[in-house]
Amino acid sequence: MAAKLRLSVLDQSPIPSGSSVTRALQNSVDLAQLCEALGYERYWLAEHHGTTGLAGSAPEVLIAHVAANTSAIRVGSGGVMLSHYSPLKVAEQFRLLEALHPGRIDLGIGRAPGSEQLAALALQRNREHPSSDDFIEQIAELLAWFDGSFPAGHPFSRLRATPIPEGAPELWLLSSSGYSAKVAAHFGAGLCFAHFISADGGPEAIETYRDLYRGDEDQDGPKASVAIGVICAESDDEAERLAESGRLWRFRQRRYGERGPVPSVVEALGYSYSESDRGLLEAGRGRAVVGGPERVRAEIEALATAYKVDEVVVVTITHDHDARRRSYELLAEMFSLPPRT
Repeated sequence: MAAKLRLSVLDQSPIPSGSSVTRALQNSVDLAQLCEALGYERYWLAEHHGTTGLAGSAPEVLIAHVAANTSAIRVGSGGVMLSHYSPLKVAEQFRLLEALHPGRIDLGIGRAPGSEQLAALALQRNREHPSSDDFIEQIAELLAWFDGSFPAGHPFSRLRATPIPEGAPELWLLSSSGYSAKVAAHFGAGLCFAHFISADGGPEAIETYRDLYRGDEDQDGPKASVAIGVICAESDDEAERLAESGRLWRFRQRRYGERGPVPSVVEALGYSYSESDRGLLEAGRGRAVVGGPERVRAEIEALATAYKVDEVVVVTITHDHDARRRSYELLAEMFSLPPRT
């Protein structure tokens, strides 16, 4: 499994306490360049709104910047929250990215808002019906913009999403439930299950996706991966120490709705949790793999086997950027990724 497993990256562009948005975005470019050299498959940028802890509110902008500062690794969204946007605008953005960086662009689509409720309302295309869910219709329209398949007589049939590059972005759906797995299968898209968000029902969702897949003849068949939270360090103890920052950061989000910067390890280790707090912390441990190289490799391989996938998308949140870099270096070594020269 280790020699065949492909590794990719989902970067949420974390903002460490005491740092800045500019530095966080510079860190994203630096990490992308490192992961390209190490042999990672693809580098996805996330979309989040209304937070001072994550810098990536516009993945289409950050994709352009990261792709311009790399040369070979695939770059894409993980993902664009389609409920907020016009499918035509998304098609135009990603066709333009594909024209700028041919054969390197992924369009990952998410159904969740990527924000708390107030920000989601502010982003709504139609605030008169903020709870409407037309995700399937949006995906269908998005694909029609890409392949020009609006039927004759449709109001949009004479329009084209421009520019029109020779190739097309690779379409993925990001899922934390069985619903998006069925949608991905119906439209012949790739599927990435967000284990780092929900560890429940993932293998079953991937199996459903494969069983129901309806891709066209010119597609390569079902493409599935799993996104896992990972922190790898030289030892189990050091990895657990580094992980305390992210644990406190996520705990504050869930318990208090705080969406601030990622705290330092010193702050996290000094935080006083109640017994009920610790129960909430423990509930999230199954969504992440934390440890030294041997433990991490064994747990990632076990998850890849459970999901029956050959690609794992790694999400790493640490306060220290060098520790994040080192985590990806150790993973590349453990899984013998072929470095790019």
